Amino acid sequence: MKEFLKGLNKDQLAAVEAVEGPKMVIAGAGSGKTRVLTYRIANLLQQGVDPFNVLALTFTNKAAREMKDRIMQLIGDKEGRNVWMGTFHSIFAKILRIEGKHLGYPSNFSIYDSDDSKRLIRNIIKDKGLDTKVYSYSYVASRISMAKSSLVSPEDYAANPEIISADESARKPEIKNIYVTYNNRLRRADAMDFDDLLFNTYLLFTNFPEVLLKYQRKFRYIMVDEYQDTNHAQYLILKKLAANTENICVVGDDAQSIYGFRGANISNMLNFKHDYPDFELYKLEQNYRSTKNIVEAANQLISYNKDQIKKKVWTNNDQGNKIGFIHASSDTEEGNLVANSVFEYKMNNQLPNSDFAILYRTNAQSRSMEEAFRKMNIPYKIYGGLSFYNRKEIKDLLAYFRLTINHNDEDSLQRCINTPARGIGKTTIEKITVAADEHSVNMWEVINAPAQFGLKFNSGITTKLLNFATQIKSFAAEMKKKEAYDAAHHIAVSSGILKMYRDEDTPESISRVENIDELLNGIKEFSDKGAEENIGDLESQGTLEEFMQDVALLTNQDNEDEDDNDKVTLMTIHSAKGLEFPYVYVVGLEENLFPSIQSISTRSDLEEERRLFYVAITRAEKQLTLSFAESRYSWGQFTITEPSRCLEEIDDSLIDRPQKVSKGLPFEEKSSSEAKTISKRNLKSMTAATGGQTSFAESDTTSLQTGMQVEHPKFGKGKVLNVEGSGPNKKATVFFNGVGQKSLLLRFAKLKILG
Repeated sequence: MKEFLKGLNKDQLAAVEAVEGPKMVIAGAGSGKTRVLTYRIANLLQQGVDPFNVLALTFTNKAAREMKDRIMQLIGDKEGRNVWMGTFHSIFAKILRIEGKHLGYPSNFSIYDSDDSKRLIRNIIKDKGLDTKVYSYSYVASRISMAKSSLVSPEDYAANPEIISADESARKPEIKNIYVTYNNRLRRADAMDFDDLLFNTYLLFTNFPEVLLKYQRKFRYIMVDEYQDTNHAQYLILKKLAANTENICVVGDDAQSIYGFRGANISNMLNFKHDYPDFELYKLEQNYRSTKNIVEAANQLISYNKDQIKKKVWTNNDQGNKIGFIHASSDTEEGNLVANSVFEYKMNNQLPNSDFAILYRTNAQSRSMEEAFRKMNIPYKIYGGLSFYNRKEIKDLLAYFRLTINHNDEDSLQRCINTPARGIGKTTIEKITVAADEHSVNMWEVINAPAQFGLKFNSGITTKLLNFATQIKSFAAEMKKKEAYDAAHHIAVSSGILKMYRDEDTPESISRVENIDELLNGIKEFSDKGAEENIGDLESQGTLEEFMQDVALLTNQDNEDEDDNDKVTLMTIHSAKGLEFPYVYVVGLEENLFPSIQSISTRSDLEEERRLFYVAITRAEKQLTLSFAESRYSWGQFTITEPSRCLEEIDDSLIDRPQKVSKGLPFEEKSSSEAKTISKRNLKSMTAATGGQTSFAESDTTSLQTGMQVEHPKFGKGKVLNVEGSGPNKKATVFFNGVGQKSLLLRFAKLKILG
């Protein structure tokens, strides 16, 4: 056995050493998935495989960098550096820069991030005179993104009666036309959005078989991380690339497939055995992260999912504490109780704030948590807030960089042309836009020769336009002669961006100048690294163009400021995937919130919600605490809630009897029965104050009808107003005395029929 493989357990070793043919590695949470991928690549290279023939795809640049660093530590810089390793988007962007000419794109095409795309869509909606309340930018952007992820072109979209019917039912019939205009604007700007990087790679490999053959021969060994998160386009591209050798190894965990709303398709993983009938399956089931209690709770929960690849995760770690449970009367009290609990753990064990994470289903839930942490002076950070690269001053300067690289980038042009102010007003820009549309040319062409396109500006405006164009051309000339930092610094100074913010001389502008300086520092670091950061056989020279590609392809996790501040982390569960914390609180475990009300109508949606809860549980290393509030405000309405059905899927023996506390002093026990200090056992038989009743005999509700009198273990007695649906989707609307009207899914409602 090679010396560096000795640290692997037997299951990891088996997956690492199996190099030929299709392989699937099912990696349970905390089982060393990244370690296996890294060692597998290192083992291939040690066996003499050319690193240029290895393709490794991840979902974040951070993960790719960490894996490449580990490989170079294992076998040396020379071999490790030449592996084609990166995100789907970064690798495909590099291929498109080489081969994009086949599709009519120049090698210096711009890449639009989600903010750029939304801004372009917003402008199109305004240009078409559509109601922005009906056609919200985010909704339209999401609709177009889902279409591209499913490889549905604008033409296919407009010709699909099912899609058109859905848009018409949503009273948004113009989306098909917005999609067409959006794509035309991107093409005119020589730009691609994130989804185009996948869509166009698929077109390239489909329409140009000689190009596909080139990359099939090049990538003899393909490895894919987080395969459960791949969408339809990624799946088909991988299938094409692996068709010759079938040396494809996919690694992931079907139990952590939680991005269906982005187009991720769990069936890609579940159907791998059908795509490659002679595949070999490896299971990594030993968890190195969490205690036995946490691992067992996760196993019990996920066992309720029908669509899964069966595995039994286990650990040699300590048994650990039982799972904590906080039961609050309101969302405000929930925040206070969580903050109190964090405070006690911190004080009793001398722990840093960074050991704690608060996870929730939706961003809106952070409010009550933030208020509680502020009151107790516990520092916190919201993960997924405004990233460095989304700050206005940074976007302004990056727009100059992009326009310098690609003069046809209209989004960047419109951002730069009057920033700083140079007397080119909104009316002038609108006339240029109209002229460009009428003549089917780019705005850049119009700016360079306005009279040629019928624009009769006065000499002052014409001079300003030509001076702006000349300045951008001069930046492009300088960029070709200078490395990234020198070119960037020249643009920051000569454009007037730095001077504009310095002259404002306000606390905010000073902060903006500091941020620009930090950006330039980052570019300097990039320049100094030079050829160290190349991917595959695309030599990196540390140019500004290469830096801009890296920035354009950053993911949300890559954008996070990696500061050393000691703060409690507040984040959505979707954002928490891939992370771990010693102490984790999962809050808001209530029906219609978690699982979401939008995700309980079908089994597949409900199973994704359960997988989301599984991800939340498995982020915890030492202590997991679950939290539920009896009421909360939702859309301005006071709502009575009931515990999430997911709580009932974890055995009583794993959950500690909780202790409700008063607002204010940490852990002051109330003696009143109203404190409702319930355990998981009580939760299953919770009743409205009924004289200490501890059991509840629910009825068979298959024969439930309108007008019947019923009783609920929490809401008390009520009358059935309506029954609709059938089978597992059968629902009843019930009016409960003193509570009000509730809509209940009967298979979970626990109703006793009184007559």
